[in-house]
Amino acid sequence: MQLARVVGTVVSTVKEARMHELKLQVVRLLDEQGRETGAYQVAVDAVGAGHGDVVLFAGGSSARQTERTDGKPTDATIMAIVDSWDVEGKVIWSASGDGGSS
Repeated sequence: MQLARVVGTVVSTVKEARMHELKLQVVRLLDEQGRETGAYQVAVDAVGAGHGDVVLFAGGSSARQTERTDGKPTDATIMAIVDSWDVEGKVIWSASGDGGSS
């Protein structure tokens, strides 16, 4: 899984039938310190993430292991909205703004 921030959405009215109920989000990848890497990914949203949320997403065959994406043609799926994370005992980021950068 990788850390990322939701920065946009993809709207597509014409798509494969199994994808009709799935929201597509544009995420910008983050490193372990919460810095943007400059890389972007389009991911299916399985958890209701919103713009600005920090999320965990999985790629490859793991992206199809959620109830919403089982049997769907996706290779990236948002699987969690992050509340906080720490590295070596230091809070790097917190949704509440307590410590780290938000």
